[in-house]
Parts: sequence; structure tokens; C-alpha cells
Amino acid sequence: MKIKNSLKALKSRHRENRMVRRKGRIYIINKQNPRFKARQG
Repeated sequence: MKIKNSLKALKSRHRENRMVRRKGRIYIINKQNPRFKARQG
């Protein structure tokens, strides 16, 4: 999982990417291709 300050660019890298808020953190998740997972901050 990548940890980034800004997830805006990562969201557009793959069309299956979803932006999700969990426990106050923002995540990018991708069921089809899990290598795109990322977390903010």
C-alpha cells in the first residue's frame, strides 16, 4: 500500500479505483487490481 499526501492523481490511474473513508483516513481501493491500494497521510 502506498502512503501519499494527495490521492487525487492516484484515483485516476485505473477506472476501478474507489475512494473510501474509513476511521478518518482516506483510502483508494481496487478490487480488480489490488496493487493500486493507497492511503492518505
